[in-house]
Amino acid sequence: MENTGNRTLGNSGIDVSALGFGCWAIGGEWSTADGQPLGWGEVDDEESVRAVRRALDLGVTFFDTADAYGAGHSERVLARALGKRRADVVVATKWGNVVDEERRLLIGGDDSPAYARRALTASLRRLDTDWIDLYQLHLADADPERAAELRDTCEEFVREGLIRAYAWSTDDPARAAVFAAGEHCAAVQHRLNVLQDAPELVALCEESGLASINRSPLAMGLLTGGRPAGRALGAGDIRSVPPAWLQGFTPEGGADPEWLARVDALREILTSGGRTLAQGALAWLWARSPRTVPIPGFRSVAQAEENAGAIAKGPLTAAQLTEVDGVLGR
Repeated sequence: MENTGNRTLGNSGIDVSALGFGCWAIGGEWSTADGQPLGWGEVDDEESVRAVRRALDLGVTFFDTADAYGAGHSERVLARALGKRRADVVVATKWGNVVDEERRLLIGGDDSPAYARRALTASLRRLDTDWIDLYQLHLADADPERAAELRDTCEEFVREGLIRAYAWSTDDPARAAVFAAGEHCAAVQHRLNVLQDAPELVALCEESGLASINRSPLAMGLLTGGRPAGRALGAGDIRSVPPAWLQGFTPEGGADPEWLARVDALREILTSGGRTLAQGALAWLWARSPRTVPIPGFRSVAQAEENAGAIAKGPLTAAQLTEVDGVLGR
C-alpha cells in the first residue's frame, strides 16, 4: 500500500510528517468568562507527555498548538514532552486570543502588531524554545486590512529569526488569500474532513503552493466511531455546550443523529484495507490533495498509536474518493 510520506509546508522548505498532532485537548480545561467550556474536559498531563513521546517514536514530527489552549497549558505540556527533541520536530502555535492564565479564561482578542510581538515572546517562553516553526493568526474573522499589517509583522519576525514561516487559521478563502500574498506564508489552517469539504480553500492552497493544515479532521470525534447519538459529554468539554460554529452536536450535548447516519453510510469505505474509522477519515484527507496535513487531537497513548497507524496505510484511492462523494450526494 502506498505510504503517505512527508509533506512540505508551502515553499518554506520545512518538511513535516504527513500527519500532525493537534494539541488543543492536552491543554485541559479552560472557558469563556461566562462559563462556556473551550477545552475537551479533564486531562492527565503525564499521559499527554507519554502520548507526545509515543507519537515521536512513531514518526510524527509536526505538533500544532496555540497560546490559548488551556490558557497556555498546552504549550507548557508540549515543551515538557519534547524536551531535548525540540530540534527534531516542527512546532506550530497561534496568537490573537487573550487569556488569563491564572483563571484559565479566554478574555478577548487583540489584532494589534504590538500584541503579536508580546504573544510571540510569551509562547517562546512557554514552549522553552528560541524559535517557532509556523506562527498562525488565531482570529478567524480578523479585519483583512489589519491582517495585512500582521502579515508584515510576521515577515519582521522571520527576518529576526523568531519564526520560520506563518499562516492564518481561518475558514474564509478571501481572508486566507491576504496572508497567502506574503513571501513566508506557508499554509492555511482550516476545517476539513470527509463530512465537511472545503473546495475553495483546498484550491487556494494548491494554486498558491501552500500547505492545507486540516483542523477537525475527525469532525470533533464524530469520525472516531466512539460517540453514539444522545450520549452526554462530560462537563468542561466544548461539545457538551456546543457554540454556534460547532456543527454535528446538539444543544443537549450529544452527537447529532443525522451526522452519525452519514458516518455510518461511509463506514464501509473508510474502514477498507484494515483501517479503523479514524484512520479512514485521515486517509480521505491525504487522497483529497497532496497539500493536506491533518492534525487530529489526542489525549492518550492509545489515540496517538491509532492516529499514527494511519500513515502506513496511506491514502484512499481516487475511486474511493468518488464513492464517498456519491454516498454524501456531493
